[in-house]
Amino acid sequence: MNTNNTSRSASVIRTARGSNLQSFGPVEWALLAAVAAVWGSSFLFIAESLESFEPAFITSARFVLGFLTLAAFPAARRGVARADWPGVIAVGVVWMAFPMYLFPVAQQWISSSLAGMINGAVPLFAAAIAAVLLRTRPRRIQVIGLLVGFAGVVLVSARGGATTENGYVGVALLLVAVICYGLGVNLAVPLQQRYGALPVLLRALGVAVLLTLPFGLTAVPDGASASSSAALLALGTLGTGLAFVAMTTLVGRAGATRGAVATYFIPLVALVLGVTFRNEDAPILSLLGVILILVGAWFTSRSERPSTA
Repeated sequence: MNTNNTSRSASVIRTARGSNLQSFGPVEWALLAAVAAVWGSSFLFIAESLESFEPAFITSARFVLGFLTLAAFPAARRGVARADWPGVIAVGVVWMAFPMYLFPVAQQWISSSLAGMINGAVPLFAAAIAAVLLRTRPRRIQVIGLLVGFAGVVLVSARGGATTENGYVGVALLLVAVICYGLGVNLAVPLQQRYGALPVLLRALGVAVLLTLPFGLTAVPDGASASSSAALLALGTLGTGLAFVAMTTLVGRAGATRGAVATYFIPLVALVLGVTFRNEDAPILSLLGVILILVGAWFTSRSERPSTA
């Protein structure tokens, strides 16, 4: 793997530039599309799972399913140096166990569309954290793209809102989760560049399983509907297994700031699914938001190199 810009550091909290600083090519766009398609469906999977399962069980089960999915790939069992285990553990905690527990808890009190809108702030936090860790600012075109894209996320998701009197608690929990996601994508970059996505994620998921399984076992249901079980299976194998591989590969290639823009497409996918399968309306503002997301993603995907380089 490429290790030119991923020199080791005594600090666990570190990141690196992407291995490809040029504008997004077919590989980057394909990875982005895969992440958006799967994670855009995950909010619906969570909502359906909550019909039969408690949040603690959902969180634990999705990590177990994701771990088993990646363990089926021989490449995932390649070794990781002992010096990098603290970073892998941090990824398992900050990017997986902690924020993914907060999402189903929060979605008991707020709508899935509002959850998607808050989740859309991940690229903004990822860019801010990357700027601090790398001690450099993103190019102006990337900043414009991030802001335009987030405006689009707000418009697409503006139909949602709190569903109970504890809605503000749900929003606060999701803001904490989103900050963790922004840090997590940064931590994953140098590890992916050194080992590839599969070995890092298999071990990070193992950490998440160990942290959440005791809570999940206390919430094992007596029974569950077929639809909730199918949704949980998809959430684990696709959303917690394969989509993480695609996302980690993307941020390793493009860097945390540009790679995290895949998150902007999540509410867009949720909107399309709602219109297609649930006969939901698509307000004019949502359609305008789709345009802003596409424009923002295009700006953000431009080369990180100065134009004179």
